[in-house]
Amino acid sequence: MSSVRVGVLALQGDVEEHEYAIKRASEELGINVDIIRVKKTEQLSDLSALVIPGGESTTIGSLARRVGLLDRLRDSIINGLPTLGTCAGAIFMAREVRDSVVGETGQPILGVMDIAVVRNAFGRQRDSFETDLSIDGIGTVRAVFIRAPAIVRAWGNARALAYVKHPRLGNVIAAAQEGDMMATAFHPELTTTKVHKYLLELALGKH
Repeated sequence: MSSVRVGVLALQGDVEEHEYAIKRASEELGINVDIIRVKKTEQLSDLSALVIPGGESTTIGSLARRVGLLDRLRDSIINGLPTLGTCAGAIFMAREVRDSVVGETGQPILGVMDIAVVRNAFGRQRDSFETDLSIDGIGTVRAVFIRAPAIVRAWGNARALAYVKHPRLGNVIAAAQEGDMMATAFHPELTTTKVHKYLLELALGKH
């Protein structure tokens, strides 16, 4: 039976929900998984995949820089570590970030993925919503958008996997992939194992 070692960046955000989704995904794939909560640089060693959860992107970036994780995270991902960033995690991975209200944020980001993201693009908590999305290579999932960002552009080797309608911006990207990196504007850990299974399959070299 295959075995993978998956890290969940555990500085802030919905860490436990991702751990549960990874565990269920591994059971459905019939593989063994070790889940590591990544809070220090040494915990990045020997990972097969990494999840960067939703939460508050500025806080995640500031804490990562404070504990010396920012550069090591960036290096690990650039060197091919399969990584899934959801909601705030997608913002953290993006090369370009601005806020829907304040514009340029200057926040610490990894800048590893050729996508541009607008923070808080769908409004506040009360503007959260659910919808069915068709994700290229993954299938249809129920997607939960909570204070969601919008991926407004993908270039270079990054490509859109799914779109969602925005009330002002028209169709925006809801999920994107660049090599072994994935970013979603929604929270797959709340409704489905399909996205986490895709990440595990990336770690196993099946995509």
